[in-house]
Amino acid sequence: MGTYLIRRLIIAVVIIIIVTLIVFFSLRLLPGDPLVIFLGQSAGSGVISAEEIERLRHVYGLDLPLVAQYGKWLWGVLQGNLGTSIYYHDNVGTLMGDRFPITLHLGLVAFVIANAGGILLGMIAAVRRGTWIDSVTTTLANIGITIPVFWLGIMMILLFGLRLGWLPIAGYTYPTDDFWLSMEQSVMPIVCLAVTGLAGTARLMRSSMLEVVRQDYIRTAWSKGLRERFVILRHALKNSLIPIVTVMGIGLGLIFGGSVLIETVFAIPGIGRLLVTSIFAQDYIVIQSGTLVVAIIIILTNVVVDVAYGWLDPRIRYG
Repeated sequence: MGTYLIRRLIIAVVIIIIVTLIVFFSLRLLPGDPLVIFLGQSAGSGVISAEEIERLRHVYGLDLPLVAQYGKWLWGVLQGNLGTSIYYHDNVGTLMGDRFPITLHLGLVAFVIANAGGILLGMIAAVRRGTWIDSVTTTLANIGITIPVFWLGIMMILLFGLRLGWLPIAGYTYPTDDFWLSMEQSVMPIVCLAVTGLAGTARLMRSSMLEVVRQDYIRTAWSKGLRERFVILRHALKNSLIPIVTVMGIGLGLIFGGSVLIETVFAIPGIGRLLVTSIFAQDYIVIQSGTLVVAIIIILTNVVVDVAYGWLDPRIRYG
């Protein structure tokens, strides 16, 4: 187990380095100059001298060769310094530290709802296969997978925010500042973040449970006269969760990816909106660091998923 974990961590480090290389050098292929964009927005109609641009280029290290820029940025990351934003003119670590709790709050709540609800609905649909419950669950799951989350967010704003006036249409408040306002502002973003994962988990859980209940050991449990609840929860559920755990690792990445759209639609000051603004401003440092943080979270989550297989299925052995 220890050898396997070390090997997986080494592979994870290699993947993270590859991600940094791809993001760093692909950003440099984009047309335009981030300094010109930033100075043009901040100066209005004023004329910016070439000397000022060159001075700032030296300050932000953009006058160095690409390899030197990459090495300088990566060395700073290893020391805990993510660099200084060109657009915001602030430390990237501070920018992300202010916004990451918001994305984490919405993402984790949506993640729990998507997986807990998906597992429950999929299990019920499988146990009651062929009934109206199964039909309704399957239909809703198919709709949930195909619906675009940004469109759903806009429709919810029109209905629950503008027409009915039940929920705020934008913004974010920390639960520690105003709990009920935070709850109201979080309902629509969380629903949008959770709907795709919930639908996918429900479909997969139904298929996995149907496959497991046909196994010999499940028929043996039924033949012993055990109660349905005991057979499902004790014998069938645990073995049905193996493919679900895999999807959980992918789903966490999709939630962070989906936050880019949702935070833009609902004007939430999280990591996703920070990355969108930085992309339009071509703020290299913020985009590199934000992508790196999200990649690390997804890769480490996949490592945890791989380790969890052994707990779910004792037959799995790590070489």
